[in-house]
Amino acid sequence: MLMYFFKMVPSMDPLPFKVFLGYMDYPTEENYVAMMQMPLQGSTQEERYTWLLDPKHLKGNTGLHYLVVRPIVGPGVKSINASLSVTPITSSCKFWNESQLDWSDSGCKVGVKTSHLVTQCLCNHLTFFGSSFFVTPNLVDPSRTAELFATFAENPVVVCFVGALFVTYLLVVVWARRKDIQDTTKVKVTVLEDNDPMDKYCYLLSVSTGHRIGASTSSKVVITILGAEGNSEPHHLTDQKKCVFERGAVDLFLLITPFSLGELQGIRLWHDNSGNHPTWFVGNIMVQDLQTEQKWHFLCNSWLAIDMGDCCLDKVFPLSTEMDLKRFSNLFFMKTTKDFSDGHLWYSVISRPPSSTFTCVQRVSCCFSLLLCTMLTSIMFYGIPADPSDQVMDLGHFEFTWQQFMIGVQSSLIMFPVNILIGSIFRNTNPRETSCCQRKTKKTNALQEESTSQTVTPKMAIKSDKNVDATVDTIFEAESSGCVRPASAVEGIQKNSNKTQYLYRQLCHIDKELSQLGPSSFPDPHSYSQTLQQVKGIKSFLEDQLLPSICIDLDEPISDNHRSSRADVTATDGGQKRRVCCRGGLPWWFIFVGWLLVLSTSLVSGYFTMLYGLKFGKERSISWLVSMIVSFFQSLLLIQPLKVVCLAVFFALVIKRVDEEDLKNVELLKHITAPSGDFKGQISRRDVRYYEPPPPADIKRMKRNKIMEQKAYALLREILAYMGFMWMLLLVAYGQRDPNAFFLNQHIRESFTKDVSDSMSLQDVFTWASTSLLTNLFGKYPGFITDGNSKLVGNARLRQLRAQKNSCQIADPMLTLVPDCHASYSWEVEDMGSYEPGWNHTVTDNISASTSSSWKYQTQAQLRARPVWGKMVLYRGGGFVVELGPDLPNASSTLEYLFRNKWLDMYTRAIFVEFTVYNANVNLFCIVTLLMETSAVGAFQFYSELQSIRLYQSTDGLYFFVMAAEIIYMLFVLYYMVLQGKSLKQQRWVYFKNKWNLLELSIILLSWSALAVFIVKTVLGNRDMTYYQKNKDQFASFHETATADLMLQYLIAFIVLFATVKLWHLLRLNPKMNMITAALQRAWSDIFGFLLIIVIVFVAYSIASNVIYGWKISSYKTFTDSLLTIISMQIGIFNYDEVLDNNPLLGGLLFGSCIVFITFVLLNLFISVILVALHTEQLHHKPSEEEEIVDIMLKNICNLFGIRYKDNKKSPGGRILVAAVP
Repeated sequence: MLMYFFKMVPSMDPLPFKVFLGYMDYPTEENYVAMMQMPLQGSTQEERYTWLLDPKHLKGNTGLHYLVVRPIVGPGVKSINASLSVTPITSSCKFWNESQLDWSDSGCKVGVKTSHLVTQCLCNHLTFFGSSFFVTPNLVDPSRTAELFATFAENPVVVCFVGALFVTYLLVVVWARRKDIQDTTKVKVTVLEDNDPMDKYCYLLSVSTGHRIGASTSSKVVITILGAEGNSEPHHLTDQKKCVFERGAVDLFLLITPFSLGELQGIRLWHDNSGNHPTWFVGNIMVQDLQTEQKWHFLCNSWLAIDMGDCCLDKVFPLSTEMDLKRFSNLFFMKTTKDFSDGHLWYSVISRPPSSTFTCVQRVSCCFSLLLCTMLTSIMFYGIPADPSDQVMDLGHFEFTWQQFMIGVQSSLIMFPVNILIGSIFRNTNPRETSCCQRKTKKTNALQEESTSQTVTPKMAIKSDKNVDATVDTIFEAESSGCVRPASAVEGIQKNSNKTQYLYRQLCHIDKELSQLGPSSFPDPHSYSQTLQQVKGIKSFLEDQLLPSICIDLDEPISDNHRSSRADVTATDGGQKRRVCCRGGLPWWFIFVGWLLVLSTSLVSGYFTMLYGLKFGKERSISWLVSMIVSFFQSLLLIQPLKVVCLAVFFALVIKRVDEEDLKNVELLKHITAPSGDFKGQISRRDVRYYEPPPPADIKRMKRNKIMEQKAYALLREILAYMGFMWMLLLVAYGQRDPNAFFLNQHIRESFTKDVSDSMSLQDVFTWASTSLLTNLFGKYPGFITDGNSKLVGNARLRQLRAQKNSCQIADPMLTLVPDCHASYSWEVEDMGSYEPGWNHTVTDNISASTSSSWKYQTQAQLRARPVWGKMVLYRGGGFVVELGPDLPNASSTLEYLFRNKWLDMYTRAIFVEFTVYNANVNLFCIVTLLMETSAVGAFQFYSELQSIRLYQSTDGLYFFVMAAEIIYMLFVLYYMVLQGKSLKQQRWVYFKNKWNLLELSIILLSWSALAVFIVKTVLGNRDMTYYQKNKDQFASFHETATADLMLQYLIAFIVLFATVKLWHLLRLNPKMNMITAALQRAWSDIFGFLLIIVIVFVAYSIASNVIYGWKISSYKTFTDSLLTIISMQIGIFNYDEVLDNNPLLGGLLFGSCIVFITFVLLNLFISVILVALHTEQLHHKPSEEEEIVDIMLKNICNLFGIRYKDNKKSPGGRILVAAVP
């Protein structure tokens, strides 16, 4: 039975009201179908405001019903301000009655916690409730396809994304197909060209190149196999039809020896260090005996290079034992490499092994199908509401519910089985053209054709080499299958069989050559017949040694019957292996099944993903797409590589199994034979020089050239890095400055100092403050100064510093004339007391709280100020302060009050006018400090200090450009830190003896200091602006921010200075600059002595001029001013009139002697010392190594741009410089 109930949520609780339900009309208190008074009894609000309506109360009425809510209010209350939301819900609870075989609601009712998503059933008995094991996904109706696609214009997100995936897939497939075609040329065994055609013992070499950067090589690689019974000849590992030894590649070579080398003990590798990238990182090498199928592994994993690793081109690698193969490092590296290159579906698209039957196109298709299936399962369960009744499973930081677990299981069941099936089909399907049975048929036909061609001319006197090979092979097959011998005889035959076979073949070759020459080629026919008889005799002896019990006429061709019997024997011996090969894998036509599955899964997944996306709407589709892309790349770049690494660790620690190389896609190795050719031509190849390792002299020369080339590249890298560093540094330096700051400071300074005289009395100070100061401080626009372009930030304030009374001593004879003395300002005599208005008397502690702030001393910390350098002395940041107010009337009344109470008097030593303005036109804050100071003589001198800073960064493109430059600059600093750290590690304490290292270290330290000051400036600026926003009616102090900005300017200036000086270090590449630098170093001791003498003379004349003219002429009033004047005189900046007018004789003698002694004597001697050192350096100068490096660098640059570079210079060893150009 259906239950009708209303869930009501009031805006306030409790809210008493009545609910009336009427049929076909509005209900009243007398006429209604059902009525309920709220709230009901219950512990929760949901229970108190839920009305369960039994269907019998409706009296069978169906149709339109009206719901009326009437609040219950007290007497005199006409209305109540409240809101009520009502949600009607229809639900039912039933169970399956097994006795009645029907659904029943007996003993069950709907609970008050029922909502439009969840139904609460309350039953008084136990019964079975139906529930689904799986989570129901989002539903979509395929019959509404046309309707959904009609909304494409409103929501094109998912459809366009899926379409873009299909287009991208087609483009990637074209690339993958080309890659597969390129890989087909790599899937082969290279038969070495320098194999001797008379040799028949085959070894398969599998040479793997490492995955490190620069692992591939362009050099000519030579190998020698070292065995217990002998060593092979050196063989050049090359292939004319493909590139070998590429990064991460595995190359197969067929090396043929005259006989078995026995148990292998090692291999020897070397190369000639030729080509553009001669270095080679050799990985692992596997050697397989194709006769016995025995394998030997050599774990090389080292560089063959003159500048990397052991700096060696010639190495011998011993045989790796089983313990070496099962070492953790080897197993982990091999497993990780194999899983990433072949096992991992996504990464293997790029690094697929060429020998794998799983082509690149198939891998791309599997990735595409897997991606679409992943998208479908993701969108199917996206946004499903969580079940609140699910129990949360807590695993530390990870929590999940049963619903989430089931969604994962369902997604896996939908996505993985079909994709695993597709991948398995592609991996295990045998290619049609390389099936085992077809190879067997082709080989049988080839043998028949060979037999037919050999029996065409039965009267042929000399057999071909193929007949000889067949004969020897037949002898050994008969020996092993049809001849019964004692065990000792068999062991002896097997021990010497290889060498005997080789000797027999050589004799057959000699017999052939003698037969072709004939008796006419010999001076004596008897000698010819004797030689031929001796050769045949030795051949007969060897035949008896090889197979005494089987009589085979070696002078007759092998018949077809015998060859077919041989084939039968071979088939019998290898039948088991051939049957295994034919049974392995799937038939070739299964490839169509795989492609059919790829096509169907891709189309179905793409179709339903587009339907879901159209159904979701634009906003929900974008949200799903973003979450899916993020989770996909998170899985691809983080989770899946982590899985591969963990699996490799598990295999290396637990399984410890060495995987064999997969050569199933390589052509049948048993039937590869040595190329036929002229024996003399093969022997002549041994004369090539790279069959011997490079001699030590050549290796030394190559190492030197390589080192010089590396230094040339390092020098070029240093120059480019320095250019980028300087560019970023200048951008940072000038990005912090604004040219408008100068004009803003100049405008404000001229506005406030227009009527200021050089010497002012206290009355003049008050007059200036009342007129010029207030007029410019409060302009015609409220809140703006002067002409209205700069906004006054906070209030302006006056601050004065005072000296204490009786702060100096008076001479005794003058005590009667001058009763009081007031010293000049100093920190020791500064007045720091608190007074009543008019400076009448000192305020005691108990009444100091009521004292006005203008008569009470405040410290530097309280005022948030800083010390200020005046023209006379350094002033503290504290003092007696008064704020002028926000407008002109308040400021005028404040000044009038101060003037009336004599706030400025004879004890005043410095007066500060401080305020801050902001000019929005140029986005600059200007912190203004106007100072009037006196030295206790009664006259005030005016001094102004203005500093413009930027606290709000502009949002234009230049700001982001400068911000990027700052980041790049700090990256350059980190780069130079790494370089200097390496140098410090190598040189240790010697590092600090190099002046250029100290310069680099200074730049790095200053850069980090600038960064720290920049952060401090930003923090202080934000703090000051926050204070101003909260206290706009008070003085806003930006002094600390301005100080930090000033420090930042100084640091950046010194960084620019040092970085520019560093340019001198780069100019050493110029021979002239190098010579000048060497000359200065040679004359440094003499230069230092002369500089010391010059400094002493300058100091002497500065002291003398200060003593004579310090009280008369302003240019000599202090020692510093005198020193600057004397130095300026040496460069022609000097005022002769003021000296000669004062005292012509004394001035002429003093400054005339100064000019003669310093300019004409000392400076000329100083220059002479440098010229002598330069001349000496020219006579003994030796070209530095860096000049040779510069030549190599210029040659490489010219070759890069196709410019011919002529270099006729020779290296110190007498060799012409040779620079390898990549």
